[in-house]
Amino acid sequence: MTAPGPVEITDLVRGWLPDGGREPIRRDDVVGALLERGQRRGARIAAALPASDDGLLDLAVVDALVLRVHAELQRFTEELSQGRRTAARLRPLLDGLGPGPVRVVDVGCGLGHVIRWLAATGALGPDVELVGIDLDRTLVASAAALAAEEDLPCRFLAADAFAPDGVITDPDRTVVISSGLLHHLRGDDLADFFAAQTRLGVAAFVHWDPVPGPWPVLGAWVFHRARMREPLSRHDGLLSVRRSHRAPELLAAARHPDYDVTCTDPRRALTTQVVRPVVGVRR
Repeated sequence: MTAPGPVEITDLVRGWLPDGGREPIRRDDVVGALLERGQRRGARIAAALPASDDGLLDLAVVDALVLRVHAELQRFTEELSQGRRTAARLRPLLDGLGPGPVRVVDVGCGLGHVIRWLAATGALGPDVELVGIDLDRTLVASAAALAAEEDLPCRFLAADAFAPDGVITDPDRTVVISSGLLHHLRGDDLADFFAAQTRLGVAAFVHWDPVPGPWPVLGAWVFHRARMREPLSRHDGLLSVRRSHRAPELLAAARHPDYDVTCTDPRRALTTQVVRPVVGVRR
């Protein structure tokens, strides 16, 4: 039997449910899942997390750690100028929708750096409503607090982005984006992610994923070693690049007869390109 692929520790330890509840997480289960995948270093990091006498992770400690990790990983987003990249991709799509209000929804927004950057700069204009959404209520609360400190015109929600009665109330005027989500998804989960958007009929989507290959991985290793202090940040940050999808995988998952979908990998193996999007526009 083929061993399952590598997984990020933060995918295993949080336990947030779509309804806002939490499921208890056993530390031994996390360590076992990592060892099953051959991730010995990750298993050592997980084994050091505090747990109760019955072996359950202390979720308050986990939440505080995840906040520190996301604060550090934002440095990678800043280094890549992800807000600027996203704005450049969105402008022609928004122009194509014509005048009137448009909602941009950042799925899996974490601490909301991209949404907050777009709000702070006004890069997309006054008619664009900016919404960040994530299942992790701790991250969403922190993102909202950061936005409130600067009085930014954006909002953050802890919810399922694709719920029928959720944030996508006018799909004809909604564009869905993400910056650090696709590498968490595999197989049917990746296909279901895109299917949820096409089923709702959103106007467009722009989802960024790291370019796969040895040079982006090497660059990410150097960056995370130099700029991150938490072992978990270094582990999960590098793994997010290692788990990136090739363009044919993304195209196969995202294709739909009602959408024009594009995504390309660099032609040269020695590329300086670090991320690129899969873009879908409804016909």
